[in-house]
Amino acid sequence: MFSPRFLPALPFLALSLLGVAPAAAADVDSTAGYLLSLGGINIATADIQLTDAAGHYDVKADATVTGLGSMVASGTAKVEASGVSTPTGLASQKFDLETRAHDEDFSLDVKYEHGNVDAFEVKPPLVDNINRVPIERSQLVGGVGDLLSAFILKGHELDASLCNRHMHIFTGVERFDLAMSYLGDDKATSLRTAYQGPVVQCQIKYTPISGHFTTSEMTDYLAKSDRIFVWYAPMAETGFFIPYRVLLGTSVGDLSMVLTSLK
Repeated sequence: MFSPRFLPALPFLALSLLGVAPAAAADVDSTAGYLLSLGGINIATADIQLTDAAGHYDVKADATVTGLGSMVASGTAKVEASGVSTPTGLASQKFDLETRAHDEDFSLDVKYEHGNVDAFEVKPPLVDNINRVPIERSQLVGGVGDLLSAFILKGHELDASLCNRHMHIFTGVERFDLAMSYLGDDKATSLRTAYQGPVVQCQIKYTPISGHFTTSEMTDYLAKSDRIFVWYAPMAETGFFIPYRVLLGTSVGDLSMVLTSLK
């Protein structure tokens, strides 16, 4: 099962296992709302606000997990990422995460510089465990980014090029790679969602690098999974492309996230 301290962050973790503007684009200030379900039962809501101006971006996300019996505990999460917005993507400079579940607080603070991890802090500190794969300094350099910014893609058109990406992610706890590939064009039709129109479906391959536990059934399951998908939609005329839907197959049912509001 999921560790209680990470349960409120499920909406963001789902996306990480799974769009940004051309150089001449206008300033962006937009908020997207998502509904998260597990095994067909609604368990969380999340609001993600994106601002992009003068070459700098900021993404703020708030989530509330309503709980699902003994599998998912109620809780809250706040996540913020910021950095440099370039014509080709987002370059992380800072990533913060705070969660509260089972009356326990947990926080991460990571700083990046030029694609390298500059510093990070975890509270409370993780207890040393022989089963945890050690994080090496060499794994924290060379195009490493944060968990939240990786959700948002920058491209010129809604086409296969959005999916052809390989991302190096460091959360402050784990270092993993996400390899994204194009599966096909699709169309969003549900009137219960915030968008109807063309979307692009991508498949995600998750590869754990370090910081995870060798005894983790979830890590092993995700590493072997071929059922991690994300459908991208345009964020109006901003040039940003954001997830319309995310589907992550888990041992306790499909974890799904869908766009429910956009303004």
